[in-house]
Amino acid sequence: MSYPTYDLSLNDYQHAAARTGGSDLLPENRDKGLNCAALGVAGEAGEVADLVKKIQHHGVPMDEARLRKEFGDVLWYIAHACNVMGWTLEDLAKDNIGKLLLRYPNGFTTADSIKRADVTP
Repeated sequence: MSYPTYDLSLNDYQHAAARTGGSDLLPENRDKGLNCAALGVAGEAGEVADLVKKIQHHGVPMDEARLRKEFGDVLWYIAHACNVMGWTLEDLAKDNIGKLLLRYPNGFTTADSIKRADVTP
């Protein structure tokens, strides 16, 4: 199936996704919204993992369109977690890259992974 395409920034996506979030995923319902978003991320990530398991271990043919949809569903719930917490997806992405640059200043190494320079004891 082909979907309409849009040129979106992460924040544009977050705003567009909010249209389908319902009242549980509004900032004023933070506790309930965070619970819904976190459980949604876990559930959708489980669907991604199950699909990959079936491809890798059960001989099911790769269905990239389905895999892409499932990852999109994970992103949808992450966007809603950001909404209820008052964050933007772009700031979340920037923070994550900052953490990775601190942890892996020269790209991934096992030693840096063990050292975890971004974590204070």
